[in-house]
Amino acid sequence: MSTRIAAALATVLALPAMTALAQTKAPVAQFWMDVATNSMSIPGMGDMESGEGAMFGGMFGGTKMGGGAPGQWLDTALYTRLKASGTEGTHAIPPALRMGNSLPLIPVAGGRSAEEREGSAEKPKGKLVFYWGCSDKVRPGQPRVVDFSRSSPDEWSRFMTGRFAPDRGAKAVPGRSVWPNERDRQRVPNGASLEGEHAVSGEGVPAGLRFSLRDAYDFMPRIRMSTSGDAKASVNVSWQSINAAQGYFLSAMGARGEEEMIVWSSSEQPDPGWGLIDYVPPAQVRKLIGEKVVLAPNIQNCAIPSGIFGAVEGAMVRMIAYGPELDLAHPPRPANPKAPWDPEWAVRVRIKSTGMTVLGMDEQGGGRRSSGRSQDASPSQEIPGMGVGGVLKGIFGL
Repeated sequence: MSTRIAAALATVLALPAMTALAQTKAPVAQFWMDVATNSMSIPGMGDMESGEGAMFGGMFGGTKMGGGAPGQWLDTALYTRLKASGTEGTHAIPPALRMGNSLPLIPVAGGRSAEEREGSAEKPKGKLVFYWGCSDKVRPGQPRVVDFSRSSPDEWSRFMTGRFAPDRGAKAVPGRSVWPNERDRQRVPNGASLEGEHAVSGEGVPAGLRFSLRDAYDFMPRIRMSTSGDAKASVNVSWQSINAAQGYFLSAMGARGEEEMIVWSSSEQPDPGWGLIDYVPPAQVRKLIGEKVVLAPNIQNCAIPSGIFGAVEGAMVRMIAYGPELDLAHPPRPANPKAPWDPEWAVRVRIKSTGMTVLGMDEQGGGRRSSGRSQDASPSQEIPGMGVGGVLKGIFGL
């Protein structure tokens, strides 16, 4: 009898929550915009701009490359439950974007998505040596070392699992219609702006899907960072403050020999940040600042401990400035949480800026160089430390 009473009580207690859920429906249509600014500085290639990054093409997923191809990147995706298989749509854009009047949204073909392909990575090989924290010297208890040839799958998977934010943005998966696509691969021009009126249309899309973006939700400025100091000693990384930044996170990595990878992160907690060089909602960024994982927006420098990259040639430093996020819906959510809500459409805009440079470059490495910079490096040249024993590919999916 007691078991039946407990079950009945649990059902009664769950009813209010079930009722609340029943009152809120998914929007008829959802539109996602992922916005990114990427910058890169490597020896011989200077400070690359978006035009020089045209070799990377205008493919969907440019916003997903943390510290990847330089320039301004935009990924958009549309879904409507009135045509769940995908609908051909149109994204009307403001003149400031300098890409015509509109961008076509094309349904994604069936098959394995990019996320599914990335998720099938093999177990990495070699040894990973991990340090963390902004400090002139290596702190007690560091480093942590994982030998992938000896560790069990559970051991290395636990090490590779850190803090992250679930992907809540534009995805190229069946059922969604995306830009860029095979019909339109144009690159976002350097200096273009999202500020102005936007509208999305297509079969199954509510007629009133219109919204306006102001400068607070535009492309963020590019990261301008510089490094000073010998890699055999402590290296100071500094950067110019970005007004829209909610917080910052840095990581560095480089190969020592063919089978050993050195990794460092700016977190005060032992978290390598595998999932943090990506979009993170502002509320979670604030939480991570409180946990001393993400650097507060008023911080403008961080020291990499002495000597950890001393035997590494060409260690790469990556950095992200987390931007704001905008969520819109029509009609807006009622102030009364118990009131029914049946939104016609919703829009989510996520923004970030990432940068990459080489550890130990001179102070101009993260800043703008003259137009007479060297052009000796070609796209086919290997970035130092990026092709060592397949370790980076196994660990970072690069």
